Parts: sequence; structure tokens; C-alpha cells
Amino acid sequence: MIPSEALRKRAEALHLHGLLAHWSELAECVWVEPLLTWEETERARRSLERRLAEAHIGRFKPLADFDWDWPEQCDRTAISELMSLEFLKSASNAILVGASGLGKSTIARNIAHRAVLSGHTVLFTTAGQLLGDLAAIDSDSVLRRRLRHYAAPALLVIDEVGYLSYSNRHADLLFELINRRHECRSTLITTNRSFSEWSEVFPNAACTVALIDRLVHHAEIIAIKGESYRRKEAQERAEQRARKRRSTVGAAA
Repeated sequence: MIPSEALRKRAEALHLHGLLAHWSELAECVWVEPLLTWEETERARRSLERRLAEAHIGRFKPLADFDWDWPEQCDRTAISELMSLEFLKSASNAILVGASGLGKSTIARNIAHRAVLSGHTVLFTTAGQLLGDLAAIDSDSVLRRRLRHYAAPALLVIDEVGYLSYSNRHADLLFELINRRHECRSTLITTNRSFSEWSEVFPNAACTVALIDRLVHHAEIIAIKGESYRRKEAQERAEQRARKRRSTVGAAA
């Protein structure tokens, strides 16, 4: 039997004040421990569902199905270390750099999902969604609240930095957000541009160098190189259709 004091601490952690008020009468009841277990299990389930919904990770291919042999360069060991979530403990960042179609978003979504399952708060967004949302706000007070919203998660994933160009205001807003999170919470970035090309993503923005400096200060930077996997899959589908047409024509002849 679990000691009464251990059960009481569990009841306190669950804030079951009615039960605690009558603890001297109920502590030895056999149903107390199962009740606490049910409550803990249900709260954990609801917490996980809420955090998954709030993370906005979307559908993704698990890394177990990832074709590690396709990229010409991909540090699988470094990605496995990111999947261990150790970088969250030190509020370090992670940056995945590579051309479109090499699996950067898939890897980022897997890391985000693992973080949620491990009890962390997570938010997954694209650079376009994030900066469009912030730039559309006119009220200073509303903007401050929205920046707090993006600054709050233990892991913020910003996908697809580099696919669009942004104004100075967008750059300033991203710098403000990254600066708030710097050395406090982890940010994961996926980008198709090297940092030397970020001046093209944020042309004429004075804060670009400072933005990059904050991101890379404590960061694991992983370069992924090779041909687009999506293009490979599209080519394979086209070849399969061509073979099917040829077999159909041959059978008809």
C-alpha cells in the first residue's frame, strides 16, 4: 500500500481541496489511490491533447519512414541528438539549411511532435504566417500580447524562412521575437538560404546581422544537401504511369 503522506502530496499536486479537507477521514480508504491515478491519467491525456492542438504541427511523415540515403549530405547523428531534445534544456536553437524538398519541414515536425509528447509547449508556424500575423497588427498593446504569444512556447518552429522576401518592418518584428527568446527558449528554423543570402530575404533591413547573431549564438546548424525528394517522387510516379500505359497498349495489341 502506498503511504498516506505520498497520496496526500499527489492530491495536493492535483489541487483536490475537497478531498484534502477530509483527508484524516479518507486517507485509509482503498479507493483514494485509484481515484488519484484516474485523475492524473485523465489530466495528462487532456494536457497532451491541448498541447498537440495548440502546436499546429499538422500531418507529417515519421522519421522511421524517412529516406536517409536520398540526401547527398545529412547528418543523421546530429538530427538524432535534436530528437533527444537536449537542446531545449539549454535554450539552444536549431537551424536546418537546405534546398526545397529535402525533408527539412518533416524533420522539424518530428522534433516538434517529440517535444509535445515529452511535455513541452510547442508552436509550429511558417515564416509567412508568423510575420504576416505580426505585421497586420496596428495596436501596440495587441502587438505586445501577440509577441508574448509567440515568445512563450518552450519550442518555436519557424518553417520556410527564405522562400519570400520581407520588408524592414517584418525584419524588425522577427528580430524582436528572436531577441525575446534568446537564451530563454529554443527556436528551430528551417531555411533554403545560407545566412549570407539573408540580406535578400530582408533587403535593406538594418537588423539582419543582429538577427542572425542572436539565432546562431547557441545553435546547432545542420546543412542538408541533394536533389529534391518531392521531385524524385514525382518523377517515379510519372515513370510508373508511363509503364502502366505501355503495358495497357501492349495488352490491347
